[in-house]
Amino acid sequence: MSRRTLIKAAAATGATGLVPGLQSAVYAQGSDKPEKEEVRIGFIPLTDCASVVMASVLGFDKKYGVKIIPTKEASWAGVRDKLVNGELDMAHVLYGLVYGVHLGVGGPKKDMAVLMTLNNNGQAITLSKKLADKGAVDAASLAKLMSTDKREYTFAQTFPTGTHAMWLYYWLASVGVNPMKDAKVITVPPPQMVANMRVGNMDGYCVGEPWGHRAIADGIGITAVTTQDIWKDHPEKVLGTTGEFVKKYPNTARAVMMAILEAGRWIDAGLQNKNKMAETVADKSYVNTSVDVINQRILGRYQNGLGKTWDDPNYMKFFSDGAVNFPYLSDGMWFLTQHKRWGLLKEHPDYLAVAKQVNQIDLYKQAAGALKISIPASPMRSSKLIDGVVWDGKDPAKYADGFKVKV
Repeated sequence: MSRRTLIKAAAATGATGLVPGLQSAVYAQGSDKPEKEEVRIGFIPLTDCASVVMASVLGFDKKYGVKIIPTKEASWAGVRDKLVNGELDMAHVLYGLVYGVHLGVGGPKKDMAVLMTLNNNGQAITLSKKLADKGAVDAASLAKLMSTDKREYTFAQTFPTGTHAMWLYYWLASVGVNPMKDAKVITVPPPQMVANMRVGNMDGYCVGEPWGHRAIADGIGITAVTTQDIWKDHPEKVLGTTGEFVKKYPNTARAVMMAILEAGRWIDAGLQNKNKMAETVADKSYVNTSVDVINQRILGRYQNGLGKTWDDPNYMKFFSDGAVNFPYLSDGMWFLTQHKRWGLLKEHPDYLAVAKQVNQIDLYKQAAGALKISIPASPMRSSKLIDGVVWDGKDPAKYADGFKVKV
């Protein structure tokens, strides 16, 4: 029996169940009842954990027969280790971290899976107030200061293969600064960024919100660039798990994806929902900060700490009619090109083959299809980044080798 036939049959008999139109009697015939009903999802205290948290808080998970247990983690290395050893079933996780683990870069090697993208945009690069006072307020003025005021400059990212490291490196390289030669780069967990800058441990950092805005609120840093200005609508966090989990619990994976897709749709639906989300995730059990540090940028209201304010149309998005959530193969491949560019990968991988193995496009299409969410025509997309270079996924090796500034 096909799933459609099952649903019709169930509807005809007036059946009800957690999955619309299916009853438990039907589950026995290879239906989509979740194989595992409690799912532990790790998250780091960042605004972009919101769709995972809200799926649980608003009960979207129950609708699909699963219980999401959000678990707060201290660092991305901790998230990686707990995913690999099975303490966590899934995680709100850095795109590049998943790919790094899959290829054995930056830790143990294990087959990994990206189920969906959780958000686009909404990270920032912060420079210390001390640098800003010396005139370094953007990439060009920073490069100028670094060339005239010679010393060791220290910048922080959150994980060696992660998104924040790649945005930081790309931005510095766009003005001729080689992050591997011309600066010292350290790894600091997101919630510790502001405290480390306050005591002078770094000159700048790249991290997700609310820790960019928090530096401005605390008067210790300025926003030099937003990541959406580096790459408009860039992929950021994903819902990640192991390849093993997907094989063993495909229905559970799909149920969780549907709950989180609904939560993302709910967040993006309007101002009231965004404010409610900000209030919820600001709580100490999640991000542990004040609501006003979260809600300004979530509404696209930006200030740079130097008196400039603006409304950014490309603020953090969680849904955008599914455009955010589709796990584009080209997005995953881009991180691999940067891992190669910066020497994290010694050889060119088979970019497309790796992306096809990691990104669970078929499973995503099933989840999105069931919710009548738009699915793009192609698993590749084209974008122009801050340096004017276009990425379209067509020739990843040539792209990775084509940068002037690289290892």
